Amino acid sequence: MHPRLLRTFLAVARYRSITRAAEAVHLAQSSVSDQIQTLEAELGTALFERSRVGLQLTAAGAALLPYAEEILGLTDEARSAVSAATGQKQGALAIGALETIAATRLPAWLSCFGQAHPEIALRLSVAGTGDLLRKLEDGELDIAFCFDKAGFDERLAKRRISREPLILIASAGEPPLPAGKGLSALATRRFVVTETGCIYRHLFETAFAAAGVAMPKLAAEVGSIGAISQLVAAGAGLGLVPRLAVSQALEHGAVIELAWPGPIHSADLVMIWRRRRVQPPALKQMLASVSNGLDPIRPGDVRPRHVEPIPS
Repeated sequence: MHPRLLRTFLAVARYRSITRAAEAVHLAQSSVSDQIQTLEAELGTALFERSRVGLQLTAAGAALLPYAEEILGLTDEARSAVSAATGQKQGALAIGALETIAATRLPAWLSCFGQAHPEIALRLSVAGTGDLLRKLEDGELDIAFCFDKAGFDERLAKRRISREPLILIASAGEPPLPAGKGLSALATRRFVVTETGCIYRHLFETAFAAAGVAMPKLAAEVGSIGAISQLVAAGAGLGLVPRLAVSQALEHGAVIELAWPGPIHSADLVMIWRRRRVQPPALKQMLASVSNGLDPIRPGDVRPRHVEPIPS
């Protein structure tokens, strides 16, 4: 079973569609169909069957799935072991991040990393937390930066980079909240929030649940922190967002910060990667660099603080 065929098989199993799988593995739809047929002929059985909701794994396909994942994982580890044994340092790294982090925390640091390691090609993609984790598990990403929501797959390792405060923002000129009422002071206010599943939305909902206060009405659900800031500035409602994402809007006076009338909230910014017996040299370089934080590190810079070893 050639790894190329197994990668295509996993893509079809993931997306339940030849069309979407073809886009994911960058092949023509006819090539994806041919590869699945080749694999089925080699194994002597059908791996997929059609249903009203798309392609479904047969019993044989479901049996193959964990072995395909393990075989491809071992293939990647074998390449990493050979590269490490021969002292190779070049390579390519696929990095994923939330929009907020990609726009505010990564640019300067990635620029310095690229200058220090010109032999390593970098590719940065932006996605939500769910997509980032899925791509890590599927091997489409080498490392991801997002906020810790707990419950990560045990095959993934993580490390906290920083603790980022969340703040309550309002349009300019909004009066302060009445004192002494706690979160009940927000009961009649409207909020512009991120979509369900986002870490910010999760913290927003759990704050009111923990205080035993009914959730405020929602003015809008938005997939972009930048769009939330603009809607808040226009008076659509209040927002609970990471300070790092709205620092410029605060400086320019587009929005203001109100005192959050409940326990102070923050979100842990973490880096996540797949556990392996042998890390690729390029990824090992990046993990070591990120251990110093996401501040730009230039040649000759000295970081006096202790750095813990990176787990595999």
